[in-house]
Amino acid sequence: MREVKRPELKPLKLKNLKSINDLKFDEKQLIPAIVQDYKKKDILMVAYMNKQSLKETLSTGLATYWSRSRNCLWLKGDTSGHFQIIKKMYYDCDKDTLLLEVRQIGVACHTGERSCFFTRMV
Repeated sequence: MREVKRPELKPLKLKNLKSINDLKFDEKQLIPAIVQDYKKKDILMVAYMNKQSLKETLSTGLATYWSRSRNCLWLKGDTSGHFQIIKKMYYDCDKDTLLLEVRQIGVACHTGERSCFFTRMV
């Protein structure tokens, strides 16, 4: 496995939200995170976060998710080098979904595509 250099960033500060406990996590304590390119505005992927991954994201400025298949934290880019640097984060009107605007380093999809949404359905 090749060594991946992690970008050094500053912690992020919450705006318009007193605590992440104000968000509505589902029965598995997860919240969906829609990931969007901050310049082009295209949707790159959808992932899930729990409180721990959200805290990691806020403390590092790098997108960290909860892997439902591996049942563990997942720092996007930790093995591939395809990090997601958080530019802005939003929560929706119900506080049950997040939107992450990121600077994508490399590609977002594990298939090698820029976005996970590359297959047209209709």
